[in-house]
Amino acid sequence: MNLPNGALVAVADGEKLSLFRNTGHNLDIQLKPMATPEIPERLSGAPGRRSSDANPDNDTQAEDGFAMGVAEALNHMALTNKFEALAVVAAPKTLGQLRKHWHKTLEGLLVGEIAKDLTGRPADEVAEAISRA
Repeated sequence: MNLPNGALVAVADGEKLSLFRNTGHNLDIQLKPMATPEIPERLSGAPGRRSSDANPDNDTQAEDGFAMGVAEALNHMALTNKFEALAVVAAPKTLGQLRKHWHKTLEGLLVGEIAKDLTGRPADEVAEAISRA
């Protein structure tokens, strides 16, 4: 994947978000860690529901709620012109939840998505995965 200079890279799973800025050009990706916004804790789904076979358990609800919070934070950054291009690397389930909450403005700035869990991995490993995609 070609990643423009200055592009934001979001790496997420159901519990953690890491942000990077690309200081390289196109396939020569150089990721610099950035400060990560605070993602408020929340549960997805209707309040007061209990876990059962028909309803997700509390861990799943928390992960879905975290993904919704990540989407809101990235949407806010897109709407306030904090980036011109975005690449998202996320665990497959998290990526599916993120997609449900993308704002149209953010969708227009997406340059790529990778359905892979690379949270907690070093920046060079994330950069390598992006350049191979």
